[in-house]
Amino acid sequence: MGRLIAFIILLIPGILAAYGIKLMRDTLFNKLLEPYPALWLQFTLGTLFVIIGIGFFAGFLLNRDRKKGTVAEKFQKRPQK
Repeated sequence: MGRLIAFIILLIPGILAAYGIKLMRDTLFNKLLEPYPALWLQFTLGTLFVIIGIGFFAGFLLNRDRKKGTVAEKFQKRPQK
């Protein structure tokens, strides 16, 4: 059950990143979608969605690998002083 919940949690940012790529692609082909008033806003939101989606996924993987101890030394958490 825990793996299913983790999969769903990772699926949502993945869908968000895919939607962001679609928004940027539509902007490059000059196709304005309905809820966005301008192409520049559509492209900006698409870029933001991609950054958030990939950033969440990368952070999840880094946190998991830190717990397992499989990351390089420079990515390990530094001890608090």
